[in-house]
Amino acid sequence: MTVTVAAVDLGASSGRVLKAVVGPDRLELHEVARFPNGPVRLGDTLHWDAPALYSGVLGGLEAAGSLDGVGIDSWAVDYGLLDSTGALLGNPVHYRDSRTDGVAQRLHQRLPDLYSTNGLQELPFTTIYQLVAAAGTPQLEVARSLLLIPDLLGYWLTGRRVAETTNASTTGLLDATTREWAQELITAIGLHPGLFPPLVTPGEVIGDLLPHVREDATPLIAVGSHDTASAVVGVPATNPHFAYVATGTWSLVGVELAKPVLTPDSRAANFTNELGVDGTVRYLRNVMGLWLLQECLREWGDPDLGELLERAAAQPALAAVVDAGDQEFIPPGGMTQRIVTAASRHGAPPTSRAAVVRCVLDSLALAHRRSVREAAALSGAKVEVVHVVGGGARNELLCQLTADACGLPVIAGPVEAAAVGNALVQARALGALQGDLTALRELVAHTQPLRRYEPSGSGAVWDEAERRLTPLR
Repeated sequence: MTVTVAAVDLGASSGRVLKAVVGPDRLELHEVARFPNGPVRLGDTLHWDAPALYSGVLGGLEAAGSLDGVGIDSWAVDYGLLDSTGALLGNPVHYRDSRTDGVAQRLHQRLPDLYSTNGLQELPFTTIYQLVAAAGTPQLEVARSLLLIPDLLGYWLTGRRVAETTNASTTGLLDATTREWAQELITAIGLHPGLFPPLVTPGEVIGDLLPHVREDATPLIAVGSHDTASAVVGVPATNPHFAYVATGTWSLVGVELAKPVLTPDSRAANFTNELGVDGTVRYLRNVMGLWLLQECLREWGDPDLGELLERAAAQPALAAVVDAGDQEFIPPGGMTQRIVTAASRHGAPPTSRAAVVRCVLDSLALAHRRSVREAAALSGAKVEVVHVVGGGARNELLCQLTADACGLPVIAGPVEAAAVGNALVQARALGALQGDLTALRELVAHTQPLRRYEPSGSGAVWDEAERRLTPLR
């Protein structure tokens, strides 16, 4: 038995609809639509264009043709507010907007024990901080429902309001232990628990697409709607002792666990406990990812990346490094100068574009190494191989540097890991696949193109680079 499903995968710069044919020995994906996505500044506020996203999804579903199911994944934390009639109260605010500046620190002074409840690392754009920043606004005052981006699109497609658990766990308002909405915490920040819809788990059918979307009764199936949750399903792990680096705009680096780690040491190390598919926990740390490089390329007028990477590979290793986990790199604009300034605190700054690119990639590899090692130490997990999935799996220099830094083999691919994981969860829900995550990952390993990188060189140079960063971390 095979099924054909549409995996809607929404990223920070574009959205895609991929048509997947999935069966016990088959996993084929073809992109049928791609549409732009990005920030829109209205006045002083950075927004997402939600209606344009919805239009792109509709066009993609039409292009996909006959389907057995549809699933949606996207970035986390951002949301739309609906009024009592179900109307959207303005376009969702972009997580890189400055409205949350300083909010996390103020909230932690008032509620110092958040980590023991939600288990999340402190990131200034997390939904809980966005909602505190929005307190008193007309939209929040009249809102009756809050829907994260995939759930908002799902509502427009089916008429059903739900919250999928993997994405809900990124809000800071889900209890990491009970896996239910943390009602006391919601009340403590001045909101009514009724604002948050019922939870669903990956594999549940949310509802059939409305007749004006598709004439046939095509089900919308809950997947790991946080794209990283789907990407971790798509990790082609045949060794259970693995770490993952889900790369793209962000690098999300961690291990898969059965239960959260809520210790003071975990909190101090700024590790997060987000839910995964099949009741797992994604124990990870966010680092800046390819956003650093993307912003530099944008400033430089989008020069040829392949040529820049060749020149970067010829640059001296670890000549300039920055802390790729530093929140100073979150806002857009002026990235090149910010990297040069930050690198000058740790030694000689990069003086050419190729040197800036090498600084970015060395720094990302160093952050991957630090996060893999700390995730293992804090959780007790054993790590024997690192899987790099997502867009960064195409970057040969980054993959090799990550292997060198971690001192472990790196397996790169699939690039479309989020769409792969999305499609696998749908196919299992529809009965075309059986088994647990191990079985799903074996299918990925046997059907998708992968590349292996072995570590080279001495770990001592990475130790020295780590010491250069430590005093300022």
